[in-house]
Amino acid sequence: MANPHFQNLILWAGNTVASKSKKDLPMFQPYPSDQTYYGYFNDFMTYNSGDWTITTTEAGTGSATEAVTSSAGGALLLTNAAGDNDLDFLQLKGEAFTLAAGKRAFFSSRFKVSDATQSDFVMGLHITDTSPLDVTDGVYFISADGAATVDLSVEKNNTATTASSIATMANDTFITLSWFIDPNTSNVHYSVNNAEPLVLVDTNLPNDEDLTISFGIQNGEAVAKTMTIDYINVMIER
Repeated sequence: MANPHFQNLILWAGNTVASKSKKDLPMFQPYPSDQTYYGYFNDFMTYNSGDWTITTTEAGTGSATEAVTSSAGGALLLTNAAGDNDLDFLQLKGEAFTLAAGKRAFFSSRFKVSDATQSDFVMGLHITDTSPLDVTDGVYFISADGAATVDLSVEKNNTATTASSIATMANDTFITLSWFIDPNTSNVHYSVNNAEPLVLVDTNLPNDEDLTISFGIQNGEAVAKTMTIDYINVMIER
């Protein structure tokens, strides 16, 4: 079920207020109609392939597919062909998001993968690139083949600051990953499953490139893997 407001994620000037109601919006979450922000939210109740730049490799049996799947609140299912390193990556057409010092930025997604260890995946914002697992600019979550752990990468001009192993995936189990850029420091606060945020002190904010939403999965073995996306939410201060 989608949670576009991060209602369980509470950050009050760096201090946790345990008694604060979970129904209250976090300090850094603007009201969605606030005209000082622009954003994108997709619950994937519908899917239009024409909205996306789709990159696939289909060396194995079958073909890569993207389709809405039955799920409360909507979900998009990506299914790879069955070859080792076969992949399916989607990037929203147009690079509509710009990160800048002094500007708040938010990203959150709830998703799962069928095989947490034998998969590579990426989820976040970065430049449009036909090799989404090896981009030069962006703020994104990434997991490599052979490990169920997830890293957060903040990368500018091919130089990255990384928070390693911030979460551990489980097979076919949803996870919610979120990040927020502090306008005062440009540091990135990140959260796993709406827990209290942690801070990645960053010097590589990609503020000289326009970015887009990017996600997808690559097989780590010759078996078709899937990725299911419940929702994606992005909000950027104008």
